[in-house]
Amino acid sequence: MTTATGTPGAPGTSRTLGALAATSGRRRGLGKLLLLAVFAAVLVPLALTRWPGTVWPEALTVDLSGPLGGASDWIIDNRDSHPLFLYFFGHVSNAVVLSVRAVYLLLLAMGWAGVTAAAGLIAWRVAGGRLALTTAGSVALCGVLGMWVPTMQTLALMVVAVAASVVAGALLGLAAGLSDRLHRALRPVLDTMQVLPAFAYLLPVVLIFGIGVPAAVLATVVYAAPPMARLTALGLRGADPGVMEAVTSLGATPWQRLLTARLPLARKQLLLGLNQTIMMALSMAVIASVIGAGGLGDRVYQALASVDVGAALAAGLPIVLLAVVLDRTTAAAGSGLDRAAARPGRPASRMSAFGTSASGGSGFSGTPSAVAARFRTGWRGWAVAAGAAALVALAGRLLDRLDWPAGWTLAIAGPVNTAVDWMTAHLYSGVPVVGGTADWAGRFTTWVLDPLRGGLQGLPWWALLLTVAALALLIGTWRTALTAVLALAAIGVLGVWKPSLDTLSQVLAAVAVTLVIGFATGIAAARSARFEALLRPVLDVFQTLPQFVYLIPVVALFGVGRAPAVAAAVVYALPAVVRITTQGLRQVDPAALESARSLGATGGQQLRQVQLPLAGPALRLALNQGVVLVLAVVIIGGLVGGGALGYDVVFGLAQGDLATGLVAGAAIVCLGLMLDRVTQPTERRGGERKGA
Repeated sequence: MTTATGTPGAPGTSRTLGALAATSGRRRGLGKLLLLAVFAAVLVPLALTRWPGTVWPEALTVDLSGPLGGASDWIIDNRDSHPLFLYFFGHVSNAVVLSVRAVYLLLLAMGWAGVTAAAGLIAWRVAGGRLALTTAGSVALCGVLGMWVPTMQTLALMVVAVAASVVAGALLGLAAGLSDRLHRALRPVLDTMQVLPAFAYLLPVVLIFGIGVPAAVLATVVYAAPPMARLTALGLRGADPGVMEAVTSLGATPWQRLLTARLPLARKQLLLGLNQTIMMALSMAVIASVIGAGGLGDRVYQALASVDVGAALAAGLPIVLLAVVLDRTTAAAGSGLDRAAARPGRPASRMSAFGTSASGGSGFSGTPSAVAARFRTGWRGWAVAAGAAALVALAGRLLDRLDWPAGWTLAIAGPVNTAVDWMTAHLYSGVPVVGGTADWAGRFTTWVLDPLRGGLQGLPWWALLLTVAALALLIGTWRTALTAVLALAAIGVLGVWKPSLDTLSQVLAAVAVTLVIGFATGIAAARSARFEALLRPVLDVFQTLPQFVYLIPVVALFGVGRAPAVAAAVVYALPAVVRITTQGLRQVDPAALESARSLGATGGQQLRQVQLPLAGPALRLALNQGVVLVLAVVIIGGLVGGGALGYDVVFGLAQGDLATGLVAGAAIVCLGLMLDRVTQPTERRGGERKGA
């Protein structure tokens, strides 16, 4: 038996090295905290002497209302005369309007039969008959719900917005993937674009482009482009070094290496970026309706304004159907590329200019004639599908059946409203033993939200800065801690310290509830394939249904206040946490689980001692995504009594107050940046030294 001092690579040696590394890591952490304590001993007395009190000192704030108000006035005064608006923004606006109108007219000209057939045939070419039937049925169901024309309006808007988002994101990702300097420079820009609430930048977009389709499309692009940029950069930077070295040794130029190696190797990340861009663009459909986007989002918004849950659900379900269909189609396209790359008959040792062979799992190989034959066959199939769709559309036009038949619709608004009324009457209060949902909301506010908000606002401002620094140092480096502290300090400098802590208390409470429910559900789904299959469509609906749709049932059950704001955030963030947790636990090395079982470990012991520790990175990612998604609903919480920063952003948009809306939005970004740095370890950021 090999002892701890045995040969290198032996199990005993590995355990010894691991123990030494853990001890060294603990010592470094204690050293950082000790140094932080020394800094605190010097700086805290100075802060108490010069700026006494618990709230952020007034002397350290900067008033941005004057400059931002001046910028807003300048835009309004020069929008119709300045060359920048006449010759740049004006052309952009016209191009967007013409593009959306062209796509919309094409969809109307195809008619309901042509659009349904085209969607089904595309899905058939990508993934086969089952997805084709699902896709055609989902598209037809939009007409059955009486939402055919609004669905076509939303689809036209999303086609243009997604195309622009993909182009912009791919170009940014290409630059970040090929240049370390640009990657470091673009990262904070992408962070800001993704965390900044949509309501915060709707006002500047409206000031420049006015109410209408251009503002809606460009706001959607700002929100949906970052995932494409991030995943494109990730795919290009993660290209197999062996393949790149082999291509370089063959004398390929940089452009040839990009086109024949990097991009084919990154195809899965590119398709995932397209998938996420589509989902995020669709999630903007309702928010974009606030500034004149029309379509399904406008129907949802109008229904919610009249407190008509049934009409809101009837308009929201087509958004869910579009999202699910597009998600399944893009995922199937990625699987199809993997199958194409792994077809039998490819020599394992052969490497083409596109990457590795089937044994490497990437690129295309085989004889030139075989590749050409597959290429011709693929295009022939697409030509047949296009021809069939055109024939169906032509037949519908000749029969004058372009509009969805009025007799084929199903009204669901009445039954849904009846069910909501029953839930409100029977669950809101007076439920024996457990009490009603209003009682739960009141207790949650009294026992959780109020003490948490009071505790945060009662702490001295310097104590919060030190706490954030300590938390960031425990899992990261000095650079991580400095970023987190500066982000929190920026909130005070902007003059929104107190409402930001109110928002932070709601975020922390919502994240805690989300993690408890999400981890428990994710563990159950990871341990039962049947439960995961039953849970998947439920998660799809909750993840794609616009937040506005379930806002009214939440308010009907919990009343108006901070508790329903937290409930809405939990519902929105829960699916991502469940999915990431399930995937992380399922990807644990089976050999580790088999070793634990062979030693007699029970199921609970395997979970606690093997699966959860090995799935640590996935669980931390679930925590991070929970924080980001909860922050995304802060604005929605402001609409139902959550107050704080969410209310300020909505108020700024409603009143045209650029300073109030942008300052509150910037504070939310700072909160997101701070929470990101204290919830993700430094190893996630490639630019930092390990153990620094």
